Amino acid sequence: MSNVGLVLGGGGITGASYHFGVLLAIEMATGWNPREADVIVGTSCGAAVAALVRSGELSIAALVGDAEGPEELTARLRGYLYPATRPRGLARWARHGLVPGIRRPGLSLLLGSPARYRADGIGDWVASIAGDDANGWPREPTLVVTYDLAARRRVVFGAEGSPDVAIRTAVAASCAVPMVYEPVRIDGRLYVDGGVASGTSADLLLASPEPLDLVLVVAPMAAEAPRRRAPFYERLLDEAGSQALTDELARIREAWPETEIVVLRPDEGVLRVLRPNPLSVEAAVPSFVRTLRSMRQALARSDTWEILDRHLVPSADALS
Repeated sequence: MSNVGLVLGGGGITGASYHFGVLLAIEMATGWNPREADVIVGTSCGAAVAALVRSGELSIAALVGDAEGPEELTARLRGYLYPATRPRGLARWARHGLVPGIRRPGLSLLLGSPARYRADGIGDWVASIAGDDANGWPREPTLVVTYDLAARRRVVFGAEGSPDVAIRTAVAASCAVPMVYEPVRIDGRLYVDGGVASGTSADLLLASPEPLDLVLVVAPMAAEAPRRRAPFYERLLDEAGSQALTDELARIREAWPETEIVVLRPDEGVLRVLRPNPLSVEAAVPSFVRTLRSMRQALARSDTWEILDRHLVPSADALS
């Protein structure tokens, strides 16, 4: 069997739906269970999906639960994803965001800002599906990307030397989008969304002791082509996400020239549902449905299917 590295990028609630659609479509097409990946890297919503994959709970039922209809589903997701808090932390924002951001203007201005919601509800959502598995860490290599607010650097939970926490806590930290969620405190340090460093962090796969045969990247925020008439901020995020991923894949190709790489990104039809608000709970199921529909064409592309067939579809010898 091939050694597979699975990278699940950030992209909000609709990005999680995109992950569900892509991974379930791949499993239906090839018979390969994403849980079998030799290593998984998850950032932001990709970290939440990584936790579900490792627990064996990636399914349509996990997405919709026992909701009777769209209103009930929306209310259920909103309850988990948007537990309210009293906005606080002006001094923290000044120290970690405003002052450094004035010196070097950019997205760092948002770091540490007060927010209306707590990210621990996202960890609770993972636990509601994964059960006790959410209170530990997967046995198989699983990396959850966060960003240390004070040190201003990427921190990878699940990697050697990282704090020992439950995966639900690491997921909450990885999903703590600045200005939306309060930073998550772990062992006295504050962490925010791993997407601050990179939307994918595919380069973390290079820590594998042996080259991987296949790198499979699912990147909701690294659209291949800009959506027509998209807001300017959406284009900026896509360009930043695509450039970071391009650089990371270049490093992988240089280190592992024999490794094959497949990148799956939303096309314009999917983007119309995923955007312009990746945090919309109302768009979760429509995003999943549109993603499933798009995968029939995406996976059928010869340059994609031939690679997936080579690495993920069991051979006749393996089945005998």
